[in-house]
Amino acid sequence: MSRLIVVTGASAGIGKATAKRFAENKDKVLLVARGEQRLHRAAEEITSDVPGADVEPLALDMSDAGAAQALRERVGAAGLPLGALLCCAGAVPAPGGEDMASVLTEWQEAYRSNVLTSVIAVESLLPLMADGGSVVLYSSIAAYRGSGGTGAYGAAKAALHSYVHVLATRLGQRGINVNAIAPGYVAGTDLFGDGLPAARESMLVRQTALGRAGDPVDVAELGFYLCSPAGAYVTSQILQINGGSQHGV
Repeated sequence: MSRLIVVTGASAGIGKATAKRFAENKDKVLLVARGEQRLHRAAEEITSDVPGADVEPLALDMSDAGAAQALRERVGAAGLPLGALLCCAGAVPAPGGEDMASVLTEWQEAYRSNVLTSVIAVESLLPLMADGGSVVLYSSIAAYRGSGGTGAYGAAKAALHSYVHVLATRLGQRGINVNAIAPGYVAGTDLFGDGLPAARESMLVRQTALGRAGDPVDVAELGFYLCSPAGAYVTSQILQINGGSQHGV
């Protein structure tokens, strides 16, 4: 039986690659992101690349609590069991300056875009998730290494780790596994704005044991595994996928 899969942050990068991977598995995929035009383009690209893909775009800002009801209603109307929720939405906030107002703005934005987007999606959909389903949250190597600015982005991603462990305990009796994926440098995403300086990208690649940047498909495959029968016994884990890049380098 086909499952319903919800992917947030699905308009580009890791989120789009993740949605495509489930579409290839003949699942129905609900693509959620803020930007309506980009989201529809992503759905069209997936449909073009995957004949017969059953994908549906839904433009919502998942940092807004008001989006919870709209998401729940759309999922409830799908007529399929909710098999998995993968929360790929996130962003690096502009670094704060020396004044407290900009520091506060950096931290608030980091938590809004990286923590609340997951919490709102998860808590709104848990009553609709099928027993034996899966939840995957997307963290970052920054949760271990720290991040730029005053460190808000890395701290926000680290907050998801605690949430994963709490959710895994809450949902274990329903057979729902809950994990986080913490990627290292992944090329071809929006995370780095207009792109990294060549020297910075070269350094990040040199830090890996495999000598290459990650690809969104690499991360998508891990997310797919965690939501498959083969990954059902993996829960309450933070899985790093970074080509062997070492902590603190």
